[in-house]
Amino acid sequence: MEKTWIVVADASRARFFETIDDDTLRELEDLVNPAGRQQDRDLRTDNQGRYYGRGEQMQGHTAAPHTDPVTHELQLFAQRICRHLEHGRTEHRYERLCIIAAPKVLGLIRQHLDKTTRRLVTEELDKDISNLDERAVQEYFQRHFREQ
Repeated sequence: MEKTWIVVADASRARFFETIDDDTLRELEDLVNPAGRQQDRDLRTDNQGRYYGRGEQMQGHTAAPHTDPVTHELQLFAQRICRHLEHGRTEHRYERLCIIAAPKVLGLIRQHLDKTTRRLVTEELDKDISNLDERAVQEYFQRHFREQ
């Protein structure tokens, strides 16, 4: 039987499971992203960034950030999830990958996942079930992916 990893993620948590047999999952790891629960105002500093011009007129300017702090933290978390998946792949810990994630998180995982690891993705679902207990995640996985 091919070993499958199942990732269940939202903005503040990513849980990694592996299949033991067709009916059983085991939780391997739980990555937490405390910044995923923060509001934009809690992550933002008071002042905008500053830069100075070149040449004869050295005037100071302020610059608005290109992305808001919440989105930036979410991107960093998605990259962390992808690094964990890539590490598992290079250690041959799984042959198939299933991703169940909140829609925005799933999009960022798709964006940051390397091509080799992406080829192992057999199932994707844009659903947030990260708050379910291990047994409920197993039942959800069986109901949505094993019946296909």
